[in-house]
Amino acid sequence: MEAWLWLIISALTIAAPFLYPRWALRRALARPLPTANLAVLESSIPFYRTMAPDMQRQLQRMVQQFLHQKKFVGCAGLEVTDEMRVTIAAQACLLQLNKPSKVYRALHTILLYPSAFIAGRDEVGPGGVVTQARQQMLGESWSDGRIVLSWDDVERGTLDWQGGNNVVLHEFAHQLDSESGNTNGAPYLGSPDSYRSWSEVLSRDYANLRHEAWLGRHDSVLDHYGATSPAEFFAVATETFFTRPWQLAERHGALYSELQKYYRVDPRDWLPAPPPPVPEPSFLAMPMPARSFAWADW
Repeated sequence: MEAWLWLIISALTIAAPFLYPRWALRRALARPLPTANLAVLESSIPFYRTMAPDMQRQLQRMVQQFLHQKKFVGCAGLEVTDEMRVTIAAQACLLQLNKPSKVYRALHTILLYPSAFIAGRDEVGPGGVVTQARQQMLGESWSDGRIVLSWDDVERGTLDWQGGNNVVLHEFAHQLDSESGNTNGAPYLGSPDSYRSWSEVLSRDYANLRHEAWLGRHDSVLDHYGATSPAEFFAVATETFFTRPWQLAERHGALYSELQKYYRVDPRDWLPAPPPPVPEPSFLAMPMPARSFAWADW
């Protein structure tokens, strides 16, 4: 009898580390999102009220899971509040709607700075000489399960949603990109046919954006930072897909279609079509402001 008892205890001891997280998650998801957090979710997603009820419930559940599983750490003296946590969780989970995913399974920590932060970089110069450079950053996505964000820039992207730049969407797109095993602008797509279509469309539009950036054109709907690399092109395209969907669909129809298939949503259902642009004389056209780096450190 004692042998059986010890066997049961041993089995439970071995199984506990695997069973407890599932039990704790189910318990967390069984509780409704607190009213205060729901209010933050609604304000951090400007079009939340226009989403279908089932999509709203799905987003609430994902936010609950994100808040339960991910750790937020304030840096440079920043005290992380529930408003900060829910804002970031809500925008990050937009990218996971309608997907049978584990809500960024590899991610465990979000490091939050009060504003743009300085990061050191090794730069290889002529002759292979390596020098230390310091760059001002809005965000970083790391391969070890961490993301770094500037809260000032998170707020800026929230308040000016249709401005096209959103550091949360950008850095979490890098996290999705890395799920395929490489951060190369091609996230996990599931089938060879999907990769062929994705590669054809994104390679072409990436090359076109590089050409536009080289010419110094300022009428692109895609931020020229996307011309930095295929990984940055995917992240910038993701930002534009969720913040300026009508413009992206008009100017880059095939790219929009690929992103729509991957993200399984159509943000045009949530955001109104913009009014037609008023033509300006070419000599009055103003250049797009330069963008601070949102670096993906892999």
